[in-house]
Amino acid sequence: MIRIEDVSRDWKQFKLDHVNLEVEDGEYFVLIGPSGAGKTMLLETIAGMWNVDSGRIYMNGREVTRLPPEERGVGFVYQNYMLFPHKTVFENIAFGLNIRKVEKDEIKVRVEKMMDFMGISHLADRLPRTLSGGEQQRTALARALIIYPKVMLMDEPLSALDRVTREDLMKLLKDLHSKFDTTFIHVSHNLDEALMLADRIALMRNGSISQVGTSTEIFRKPADKFVADFVGVENIIEGVASETKEKLTVVDTGNIILYSVEQKKGKVHVTVRPEDIILSNKRITTSARNVFEGKIKEISDRGALIRLNIEVGEPLTVFLTRQSFLDMELNVGKSVWAEFKATAVHLF
Repeated sequence: MIRIEDVSRDWKQFKLDHVNLEVEDGEYFVLIGPSGAGKTMLLETIAGMWNVDSGRIYMNGREVTRLPPEERGVGFVYQNYMLFPHKTVFENIAFGLNIRKVEKDEIKVRVEKMMDFMGISHLADRLPRTLSGGEQQRTALARALIIYPKVMLMDEPLSALDRVTREDLMKLLKDLHSKFDTTFIHVSHNLDEALMLADRIALMRNGSISQVGTSTEIFRKPADKFVADFVGVENIIEGVASETKEKLTVVDTGNIILYSVEQKKGKVHVTVRPEDIILSNKRITTSARNVFEGKIKEISDRGALIRLNIEVGEPLTVFLTRQSFLDMELNVGKSVWAEFKATAVHLF
């Protein structure tokens, strides 16, 4: 387990501001956030590349706050791969074993086995400049993993790749995580990467942690407006909340009344995921507590999904499958009914 306790460091342009974080042993953990949030700095601080101004870092119960990188048992893969340009793929992968003075015969066996697993055996004698981005990334991952690190740190490892190569590498990362007894910490700004790879996610802002949780918790129950905006919550409405006897919270937005099972009082933000809103051409009998009639203001074609903006007193964004959209014969200006359950309404 990695435990970060109240860690701070000021670089002027960037900072870590009283960061507290725990990463479980064997977890695939993804750090996301906007540029300048401090994600890379936190990763490099875990690796031991920077000393902290205050706070402590623990790995497997041992304090490593002042230990150099080579004594922390970590592997590191940068966004630009950082391969040795004058060394072949084989030599790059073997580098960590040579430093540790492993016998040559064992190095040959281990490197060949690693290259085979990575699907790059045919590249053994090639130099980095002759490789594609995906091939360079596979080589960089192999070089980091060949020493069997306790912790694998990756700084936006997929950002420079095209979509198809990125998807292939995401599948490889999942396979690597299941094969190696290693904790993965992966920095990204890509929400799809976080959703596909992460056991848990931490969202950073201005050098501190805004929220930690599973993908469901982060995307469906954001802690504040910054998190909601960053993960793309489409519906954020302000209102005043009060509790009722039925253990429901009533939120008055000034234009409509909303119901939620979450218990809050006073000024709140309401979020509802677009996929949790059901549309119909006529009002239907339902157990949903939130039912509104409105008019379609805008329709956007998103490929497999159609995005609709509906005015119900407050603007609502709804996603429909293309088939549902065609079956309902919807168009701008048409009246529809929107409904969603109290359990779908998140308050912060």
